[in-house]
Amino acid sequence: MTATLALRQNPLEPAPAFDPAAAELDWLMRQLQSNRFLPHPPPDSIFVGDGDYRAIGAEFLGHFVRLGRLQPHERVFDIGCGIGRMAVPLTQYLDPERGSYDGVDPVMDGILWCAQTITPAYPRFHFQRLDIAHPLYNPQGSLPGIEVQFGFPNQSFDFITMTSVATHLPPDELVVYLNEAARLLAPGGRLFLTAFAIDGERSGQERLQFRRWGEGPGWYAIEEAPLAAAGIDASFLLERATEAGLAVERLSPGHWRGVSAAHYQDLLIAVKPGAAR
Repeated sequence: MTATLALRQNPLEPAPAFDPAAAELDWLMRQLQSNRFLPHPPPDSIFVGDGDYRAIGAEFLGHFVRLGRLQPHERVFDIGCGIGRMAVPLTQYLDPERGSYDGVDPVMDGILWCAQTITPAYPRFHFQRLDIAHPLYNPQGSLPGIEVQFGFPNQSFDFITMTSVATHLPPDELVVYLNEAARLLAPGGRLFLTAFAIDGERSGQERLQFRRWGEGPGWYAIEEAPLAAAGIDASFLLERATEAGLAVERLSPGHWRGVSAAHYQDLLIAVKPGAAR
C-alpha cells in the first residue's frame, strides 16, 4: 500500500485522469456478461465461433468503441452477423432513437433466431438472410461470393464490421466485400475487419501454421477445409482496401501470433475519406 500511494503522489508520475466515458464503457461491458435478461441463444444453436457468447460480444463492443470509434447515434452494418453475438451487446449501446443496426448472414437458423428474438424488443435492429454460397456455411447457396451486392444504397452506414468473415473468404471474394464496404460507408465511416494477415513467406512462429494457397495471396491452415481458417497476404489486404477507396488507419497484429495483443485476430480499421455527417 505504501509504495502504491507514494507512486501516485509523485508529481512526475500523476495518476491518470478519470475518464467518465471509459468508466461507463467498462461498466457496460461487465453488465453485458452478467445480465441474464439479455437475449442468449440455446447452447446448441451457437453455430459460429468459439468461446463464451456474452464475453466475446462484450469484448468486441469495447473494440468497436475504443478502436473503431463507434458512436451511439451511428448506423451499423454487420456482415456475417451469425447468431447475434455482436448484435446483442449493441442493443445496449446504440441510441434507440438515432442509432440503427442491420445484419446479414447466409445461415438461416441464425437469422431466424435474431429476427424472432432481438428485433421485437429492438425494432431498429434488422436481420436478413442472403443466400451466399459458401462450402462450409452454405454449400447449396445460389449466389456466388464474387457476385455479392448488399441491397442498400450508397453511403447507408457509418460503421461496418466484418468480424471473422475475411478469415473464411478466398482473396477474390474478399475484394468484392471490400468494394461493397467502401460503397456503403458514408464519408468518415469506418470498416472494422478482422483477418489473419500474413506478412512473410513463413508463419512457423504463430499458433496457426498457415501455408500458401497456390500462387496467389491466400493462405490456409487446414488442408481439408481451406476456408475454415483462411489467411491473406497483409500487403494484398492493404492494397485492395486502398484501391476500394478506403484510407487504412491501422493493421494491428492479434495474439493468434503468440504476441501480446488485445484481440485474437489481426485488426484492420479503414476510413472512408471525407467529412462525417
